[in-house]
Amino acid sequence: MPIFSLPPETKEMTDRFFSALEALSKEKVIRGRGTFVRRYGIDLRNFYKARDYIIRIKPEWLVYLVRDYNVSADWLLTGRGEMFTKQLLT
Repeated sequence: MPIFSLPPETKEMTDRFFSALEALSKEKVIRGRGTFVRRYGIDLRNFYKARDYIIRIKPEWLVYLVRDYNVSADWLLTGRGEMFTKQLLT
């Protein structure tokens, strides 16, 4: 249960973050969430707390998707446009 209430925009961005990870996994760019967590040294507990809206996603997690996987920053932050800026990178 969340300790504090996150703004709806934060929840929507969180949903997009996890949707992008799911798409990357579905396209076999990454094996799954565990691959992402290990690659970037993310604490697994915090990762799942963010998924459950208990804590906010760390900004660097968003950077990893934009920089390394061509996820659109505009889409990730606002929901506008396409999920990916170019073809998926492996």
